[in-house]
Amino acid sequence: MPIMTGLSGNEIFCLGLKNFSPGELVVGNSVHSLGFLGGLGAGLKGIMGGEVAQVTEIIREGRLQSHGRIMQEVKDFGAHGVTGVSSELRHMQGNVEFLSVGSCVHSPDAPAPARAFSSSSNGQELFSLIDAGYTPKQFVIGNVAYSVGVAGGLFGALKSLGRGEIKEFSDVFNATRHLALRRISAEARAAGANAVVGIETRIMPFRGVHEMLMLGTAAYHPALGAAPQGSAVPAHAAQDLVTSDLTCEEMWNLASLGYMPLKLVLGTAVYSLGLVGGVMAMFKGMARGEISELSTLIYEAREHAIGLIREEASAIGADDVVGITTHIHELGGLIEFMAIGTAVKRRAGATPTTASLPVQAIIRDKDTWISSDDLFAAAVRSGGGGGGE
Repeated sequence: MPIMTGLSGNEIFCLGLKNFSPGELVVGNSVHSLGFLGGLGAGLKGIMGGEVAQVTEIIREGRLQSHGRIMQEVKDFGAHGVTGVSSELRHMQGNVEFLSVGSCVHSPDAPAPARAFSSSSNGQELFSLIDAGYTPKQFVIGNVAYSVGVAGGLFGALKSLGRGEIKEFSDVFNATRHLALRRISAEARAAGANAVVGIETRIMPFRGVHEMLMLGTAAYHPALGAAPQGSAVPAHAAQDLVTSDLTCEEMWNLASLGYMPLKLVLGTAVYSLGLVGGVMAMFKGMARGEISELSTLIYEAREHAIGLIREEASAIGADDVVGITTHIHELGGLIEFMAIGTAVKRRAGATPTTASLPVQAIIRDKDTWISSDDLFAAAVRSGGGGGGE
């Protein structure tokens, strides 16, 4: 029977260099209802703000169930691992479908392992990951459903009459982002990994709250030392794992220069232009030219957020912070500014196996099926309404 795989020609070529052959496409799903209790709990928690634990748990349970089902298919196929694993959430007739998809890989010269690995990296990224000395362990997630809250919103609205940072909002957003990072790190530690690489961060609306999702690949690198294990592990141990949102190709390039990632660092600040500043900006906006109040506000917010990640990187002894991206979101008259990057440090044992990446590892596959929905989504991403800078 022909193999039905989601791997592209470039991915198959790269995996072949690591003695992997393509396997079957695997799919797992789980349809959930939020339920009365979850909705009630979310409503009560939404009064004060912060994490909505009931919703966090429902979303996490659905994502883990769909992932568990593709891992069962991987086992049934006798595969060594699954790559390109996704974790999607779709609303269907009042319910929610959690969907996981990936492609199996086989190693012809080795028997099927007792537990196959899973990775969010595609075939090209997986080549770069392995060649840089990492052994993939498990697809991992860290999520938190959160709300600013009615009380926080009222207090923030009063504070927003003045110009500057609204610390109550900044605290909520900073806490939720770091909580998701701690959770993905803890899941990686439980899998025997000492790093989480290729982390992708998403923020999505869900039933009146927002979910912040981090997903990536738990991996082990001998140069990073043994992963902490057992009940004696201190509470901060999960945070001590290496975390990175660099692509695997970027990580390979840095390894060739002797650098390895230390930690994903992030900082967020929520600012208000203030009532007086808002009125002034409105009148100035009627004429052509710079709106200095907005220029100054956004500059201050940007510097504040970048300053937060600079402080975090300095505290862990990083040499540099690389791959910094900044994101701006409007929050009903307020502006959230987030900076995120990966702190790195020179370390012995960082050299990749091969002298250079093959061109097939960096070629981006071209979409050959484009629908009007895809074009609309691309237009939204590239247009207004905030997003990456």
